[in-house]
Amino acid sequence: MSILARRLNALGTENAFKLGDDIQRCLDQGMDVIRFNLGAPDFRSAPHLNDVAIEALRAGRSGYCDPAGIPLFRESIARHVRRTRGIDMTPDRIVVTAGAKPPIGYTFQTYVDPGDEVVYPSPGFPIYESWATYVDATPRPLHLDEDAGFAFTADDLAACVSERTKLVILCSPSNPTGGVLDADELARISEVIRTRCHPDVRIYSDEIYEWILFDGLRHASVASCDGMAKRTIIASGHSKGFAMTGWRLGWAALPTAEEAAVFKTLNINTVSCVPPFLQEGGAAAYDDPRSLEQVHRMVEAFQDRRDWIVPALNAVDGVRCQLPRGAFYVFPNVEGLCRNLGVFEAHGRLPERDRSRVTPAYMLQM
Repeated sequence: MSILARRLNALGTENAFKLGDDIQRCLDQGMDVIRFNLGAPDFRSAPHLNDVAIEALRAGRSGYCDPAGIPLFRESIARHVRRTRGIDMTPDRIVVTAGAKPPIGYTFQTYVDPGDEVVYPSPGFPIYESWATYVDATPRPLHLDEDAGFAFTADDLAACVSERTKLVILCSPSNPTGGVLDADELARISEVIRTRCHPDVRIYSDEIYEWILFDGLRHASVASCDGMAKRTIIASGHSKGFAMTGWRLGWAALPTAEEAAVFKTLNINTVSCVPPFLQEGGAAAYDDPRSLEQVHRMVEAFQDRRDWIVPALNAVDGVRCQLPRGAFYVFPNVEGLCRNLGVFEAHGRLPERDRSRVTPAYMLQM
């Protein structure tokens, strides 16, 4: 008998958080650390949003609240979805979560049975695959085309779906590649889903980077495509676009109120509720025009950095890097650098047991 449950063997992690202790140890020793582990803006939450939350605390709004979210915030989210996606959305289909990560797990627990196939982008956010293996689903990675800016086409998706597909995950703008699916490609993708997938198949549209787009691009959601609102879970939040990572404000917009009730129940079974004073600040992020002023300044800074770092990376012998169109990542290909440094040969000399556990790219990082 083992102390730990066997199912934990199937649960992955996010390595970005595993480096936290090492980073803190360096900081404690007085080192100047540039953090590349977590996807977090180096901006602070806007002062006017801080003030809203502080005032709510002073007014005593610090107790339990509706596990689905306070009405003020859910109404604000519903307005935001209607305005930006052009679809009908009501507060009873909104569930507020402790960041935009819980909706991933809630989606797997709500819709996916053992053996069901889950299609997700690769490279992509590691938690998608972690949950797929944890619930004993069959992972079906959808490989992104580097030469096309880490996008994929409707034909690529058609090759991945089958009669066993239960969930399709989209992420645009993409973590970690910065790839973006435009409205035209999303329309073609939605046609594949409508014609090739059972009506009960759900689409999980991770739109946490919806605010961070470059070169004048506008965010497009698969939920806006014909017939897709009734099949799509939209997930977003405040961590990235509003630089509010520590506030842990996320939300899911569900196809039906009945499905939202399931997410609410999962909230009750995990976090009970998101603190109401934080939700008041979250509502102000959508409703106060000053919020967008900070978003625009931040995106301009990210684009300036992108325009510097990508040419600099491409100037390195053995490195090639696509120009991201959104989010705040670059995803360089270091295959040539590994060859130049003899990393592949060193990997080939490892004992077979170690070679199967370590990639050449991991050796380069070391």
